[in-house]
Amino acid sequence: SRRYDSRTTIFSPEGRLYQVEYALESISHAGTVYPPPHRAGIVLAAEKKVTSKLLEKDKGSSEKLFLVNGNVITGVAGYNADANSLVSYARNAAQTHLAAYDEDMPVEQLVQKLCDLKQGYTQFGGLRPFGVSFLFAGHDPHHAFQLYASDPSGNYSGWKATCIGANNSTAQSLLRQDFRDDIGLDEAIGLALKVLSKTMDSTSLDSEKLELATLTVDEATGLPFAKIFKPHEIDAALEK
Repeated sequence: SRRYDSRTTIFSPEGRLYQVEYALESISHAGTVYPPPHRAGIVLAAEKKVTSKLLEKDKGSSEKLFLVNGNVITGVAGYNADANSLVSYARNAAQTHLAAYDEDMPVEQLVQKLCDLKQGYTQFGGLRPFGVSFLFAGHDPHHAFQLYASDPSGNYSGWKATCIGANNSTAQSLLRQDFRDDIGLDEAIGLALKVLSKTMDSTSLDSEKLELATLTVDEATGLPFAKIFKPHEIDAALEK
């Protein structure tokens, strides 16, 4: 890097920002996060890196999947301390919008606001980029179900199905083979678990190593409903 990585704001002669590339590289060593979205809902599945029999699984041990708002859930890959900070920022932004306009914040608007913050940390000296990538699964009346991926540079993009973290190229290949536009929610959960089984280091899957969440729409009210699975529900999905 010839010392062009000593400051976040220094471009190399090739036009590269090495600090941003280092942040992206750190994410490639994180646990896999995978979702297949569909009109019936969106599934987020993630590999937990911190596993211990002493962890209280039902209380505060979520590592990869977070509820941002009533209509948005997110999966993270990278440094969890950075992720916690950004998730808190996104939650505050969503609640501020809800208080001001009495409606949930549109999904892309929320993603863009968060990405504006992340981009700022690549622009000013004395700061480092956030070493975390996100998958945002959301629903709003404007565009129904949506899935966005964002990285430390502040870029974001919409997807039908994608993967971030370790072995994401293998997961993308599996998705290209098996994903269909008309896939059902139960099939999507099965596909998510299949992809993780092929990309995780572990040979067996169980609730200690996985996190699973779905975003659907309540048929009675028409409102989005986010569900983060409990350990026994993950085990039931694996058995099924």
